[in-house]
Formats: sequence, C-alpha cells, structure tokens
Amino acid sequence: MIPADVDNVTVDVGDRRVALTNLRKVYFPKLQLTKGDLLRYYSDISGALIPHVANRAMVMKRYPHGVTSDFFYMKRTPNPHPPWLRTCSIEHISGNVIDFPIIDDLASLLWLINLGCIDLNPWYSPCEDPDRPAYIHFDLDPTDETAFRVVREGALIVRDVLTGLGMTPFAKTSGSSGMHIYVAIRVDLTQHEVWAIAKEIGHHIAKAHPDVLTAEYRIAKRPHNRVLVDYNQNAFGKTLASIYSVRPNEEASVSTPVTWEEVEGGCTPEDFTIFNVPKRVAKLGDLWRPLLQSRGRFNLQKYG
Repeated sequence: MIPADVDNVTVDVGDRRVALTNLRKVYFPKLQLTKGDLLRYYSDISGALIPHVANRAMVMKRYPHGVTSDFFYMKRTPNPHPPWLRTCSIEHISGNVIDFPIIDDLASLLWLINLGCIDLNPWYSPCEDPDRPAYIHFDLDPTDETAFRVVREGALIVRDVLTGLGMTPFAKTSGSSGMHIYVAIRVDLTQHEVWAIAKEIGHHIAKAHPDVLTAEYRIAKRPHNRVLVDYNQNAFGKTLASIYSVRPNEEASVSTPVTWEEVEGGCTPEDFTIFNVPKRVAKLGDLWRPLLQSRGRFNLQKYG
C-alpha cells in the first residue's frame, strides 16, 4: 500500500485519498528507519490500534525531522486538511474552542502520522463528553537512575492494590522508561473527580510502599531509585502515549500491552519495537480489548 521507493505518493483508502510525503526521510537514524517505515507500521497495526483512539480528541506531537531533531505540540487541526477528517471541538478553561483531529479510520491515521507525529496522544474521554473519562490510570515514571526491575515491582504493587479495590487493571509498557496501568471505568464522573480519586489512591500506595514508590513530584525531594506514581496525568487535558504508539527514541520502541505474567517474568520496554509488535498482536490478539467493552466497567463512584 505504501511503496518504499518513492518520496511522495497519494494512496486510496476506501473512498478517501491521502497524500503521503517525504517517505524516504530518515526518522530513526540509528536503525535507518524512514517516515515510510513508520507509516507502514501504523498501517499494519491499525486494526488493533484504531478502536482505542477512535472518537477521541488527538493532541499532535510533531517531529518533522525525526527523533533526533526538535518537536512541537499542536492541538488545533491544521488547515488545509481533508474535508472528510472529523474533528472534536473542546472549550478550554481560557474560553477558547479548539478543534482537535480525530482518528476514526486508517485514512485519518495515515494523515496524522504524515504530519510527523511519531506517537499518538489521545484524550481519555469520548468527544461527545470530553470531561468524563473512560479510564483511571497511573503512569509509573522512574527517575533516570532507577532500574526497570523497580518499575515492574511497582507495577505489581499497584496491580495488587487496585485488584483489592475490586478493579481490573491492565498494564502496558510506556515504550520509554516506565509503565502505564489502566482501569476501565463507567463514563460518569468528571475528569477532576477521577483525578482526585487517583491522587488519593496514588498517595496511599506510595505511603504503603516507600521503598519502591513515591508520590513526590518535586524532583529535588524525590528519593533516589524510586518510581513516581503519577496520578496527575488524570487531570483535564492531559494525555499519555496511546497503546501501540511508537515512541520517539532511537530504538523505535512501542507502548505495548503486556500480561501480568510477562511483568512478573521480567519484560522490558526494549522487548517491544516497531519490528515485532504487529506480529505479536497477530499472534496474541489485542490484550487490551476488554478495555473497549461497555460491560464490566468499574463504578468509581463506589470507591471508598
């Protein structure tokens, strides 16, 4: 679908046409992976990826010259853009209304990646009600010197606490140095209410396991070799790299769902890259598919 021997091409995706540009530009110098390689990965993984980002406002983090060059954030859908591209209008605290792009299908996915977006950063809430998230989650963020085995240990602690509360947590590598733990919740509480509960849980977990975890955001006061239980990512307008996102690093690692058995067995972010994740998903299926279901979502209003 996406040729390897041209710089620019227009592809037909169903009844839509998408112009793809600079396909032979190197985005990952260490691996000599090009923008075309990135687009081909997203095309290959699109069947599993798109249901997790559909109907969500998308924040664009653009790397027009690849992972070793500067990037910039962009929220408002650029003009011109295809007439078939759907957008999500959200009013911010300032009163400004921003039209975010939405990825609903392969055509819109390829269009967005062609802008130089390497990873995807969707909102946690559906477009029709952007202040009511579908998940509560915890971003386990280690300091630079913290070994990933400590991140895994922290993830298992968080799993056990959430399970004890009656939740069903799902884990994925961040694709960088940490892990993300998500719980599907009923879409009824506001983002601030979910954030407040996440803060309470995060502080409780960190206080109970100070040898592994911390809730201290001030880096100067954060203990060494600990993992931050980052609950603030639940705040309104915050985003995390989505499931199956390629991360902007030289290894082209991918934020990948993992089983708890894999966490216990010692998986690392480097285990999952642009080269093997599509084959992994073809073999195992989408491990996070249960998070898409409407039934069985945790009633966070009963927390406590």
